[in-house]
Amino acid sequence: MNKINRMMPNICSDNLQESKAFYTKLFDFNIGYDSDWFVHLASPDGKLELGIIDRTNNIVPKAVQNNPQGFYLTFVVDDADKLFEIAKAEQFEVVEPPTDTSYGQRRLLLKDPNGTMVDISSLIKDS
Repeated sequence: MNKINRMMPNICSDNLQESKAFYTKLFDFNIGYDSDWFVHLASPDGKLELGIIDRTNNIVPKAVQNNPQGFYLTFVVDDADKLFEIAKAEQFEVVEPPTDTSYGQRRLLLKDPNGTMVDISSLIKDS
């Protein structure tokens, strides 16, 4: 078995600054690296990472330089409603406002500036 030392999803972007603002305004990410082709975000404890890369950069495989499809990112947070308020204030694209699910979570769906679906969920208290 091969040990995994690190996993970091990378989002291909046409606008790094807009994408960086989306993720840092919603979530508690620190900016570890910020350039004209790549932004590295990490949680304060360094356990969670997210990369945002210029879609047309030569290190991005041609096969993934198109718009995202067939996946979404899920962030489990303390209060999805609080992030909904931030999303509305920032005029982020809301796909579905916070809704209680049958499996005990409250879920908010947004689209990031790149078209990536972002599922923000929090546990429903007492469920």
